[in-house]
Amino acid sequence: MMLRQLALAVAVAFAALPAAADDDIEDRVANGTVAQAMDRLEKAVTDAGATVFARIDHAGNASKAGLEMPASELLIFGNPKLGTPLMLTDPRAGLFLPQKILIYSDENGETRVIYREVDEIFDDLDIDDDHEAIRKMKDAMAQFAAAAAG
Repeated sequence: MMLRQLALAVAVAFAALPAAADDDIEDRVANGTVAQAMDRLEKAVTDAGATVFARIDHAGNASKAGLEMPASELLIFGNPKLGTPLMLTDPRAGLFLPQKILIYSDENGETRVIYREVDEIFDDLDIDDDHEAIRKMKDAMAQFAAAAAG
């Protein structure tokens, strides 16, 4: 009996994990294809003076490996004016920088723009949620996602 209760408790805890993770992810529907939304995102990022470090085509890479998946692209970008103050406050912030936004085609064929909430990224570090760089980064990420969504 005790083993069954423990198994049930573990199952319930694991079932709740994806929902909890979703709470930390900003998600919006975008107009057009993944590539079109990513083009808009990349332009918004560069127009804001940030550096694009990589644009990763997950579906293209899957195809090279003989696998198929819906369109999915990740943009990795940053601005040292925002990231450096966070790393000076807590060097471990470098583990979570630069920033990333994923644009993908969901199971219904809708184009989605997602990113992790900025203040959640640094929760385990010695950085206050009200740090000026976090506030600016939150605003920038919201603007970039809106631009990508069209």
